[in-house]
Amino acid sequence: MQFSLKAKAGLAALAVVAAVGVGAWVYQQFVGLGATGMSNITSWGLYIALFMFFVGLSAGGLIVASSASVFKIEKFERVAIPAVICSMVCICLAGMFILIDLGGIARVWRLLTSPNFTSPLMWDVCVITLYLTINVLDLVFLVKGNHRAVAVLSRIALPTAILVHSVTAWIFGLQIARTWYTAIMAPIFVASACDSGLALLLVSLALLEHFGIFTTGKKLFKSLAGLLAVFIAVDAFFIGCELLTMAYPGGEHAQALQHMLVGATSPFFWFEVIVGLAVPFALLVFDANRGRRGMVVTASLLVIAGVLAKRIWLLFTAFIDPNVAGAPGVTLGTARAAANGGSDMWALVGTYAPTLPELAIVAGVLAVGLIAYVVLAKLFVPQAQTPLAQDDAETLPSAGSAAAPTPAV
Repeated sequence: MQFSLKAKAGLAALAVVAAVGVGAWVYQQFVGLGATGMSNITSWGLYIALFMFFVGLSAGGLIVASSASVFKIEKFERVAIPAVICSMVCICLAGMFILIDLGGIARVWRLLTSPNFTSPLMWDVCVITLYLTINVLDLVFLVKGNHRAVAVLSRIALPTAILVHSVTAWIFGLQIARTWYTAIMAPIFVASACDSGLALLLVSLALLEHFGIFTTGKKLFKSLAGLLAVFIAVDAFFIGCELLTMAYPGGEHAQALQHMLVGATSPFFWFEVIVGLAVPFALLVFDANRGRRGMVVTASLLVIAGVLAKRIWLLFTAFIDPNVAGAPGVTLGTARAAANGGSDMWALVGTYAPTLPELAIVAGVLAVGLIAYVVLAKLFVPQAQTPLAQDDAETLPSAGSAAAPTPAV
């Protein structure tokens, strides 16, 4: 496996960012979660928001790869290996954020010694472990060309891909005391996972073709873009259903709805609705636009950014109003609040802003994910090259023309 000098420099820069992230994580091990912006009111922060985000991003790849066998969509077989790599890297990053959010890494052993199987958190540990195992096996079988094993595994992988996002949603949707409590939280999560995961796959396929590693084909890329438009529409429908339920007179979530529409989390909500749903759907709903790779990549990036905004407003809106009402409020429990003493120890409204150690850790995790994706893509994606269908032959140089040189990675 050889990389160009430019690629090596990029990987080295990512390794430095990852090392800084490890250093920040070690610092967090010594001082605990007090190093973050979380408190007794806002007990989940950026780590959990990104956990939700990356669990969702992992969906598109495995769904596309599994559909190739389950529904006999042969054209999807061509992108099965890059799709599974996307899925595997994203679910690993999601797991890393959960471990980081534990605060003390020594607490991990309690998952094995005293598991609580009545908790959706434990369900999520089990289903994510199964999901990762399926991804690894799927990649191995695809690389070896064991189509029979892939076909059998796909029949397990597809429902597991739906289940992993449903279980993650139930962590929130089953909490009666919070505004996440809703029967359609799982469909909302699955819908947003499908559009963001497929959007990430489209972006990664475009990058692989840009660097001369893999050629998707014009017709297949256009077909995946059309599927993305459908997923966006379904996602928007579920969000609309949830808003109607919250806004209907007599509902219990009027205060949360106000925070979403005009309050603290409203910028993220409107960013998702306008930039993450309306604009990309308006771009992809036209057939001509789906044939323009730059247009599809732009729409895909907007979808990914919109789903990230959704994870933020969805998580933090529920923490603005504490469950315990009345002065002097809730003790924050942070080291800074304890040092200041007096009234600074109490709060009536939940607030949150990520600290520098948090941001460094997040950057480190993202750097590790990028390194893993580049290495895995370089190792396995070229093996996915198969002859393009006749409809896609127009994207390749004709037999009598000189092929343009492809840059080394």
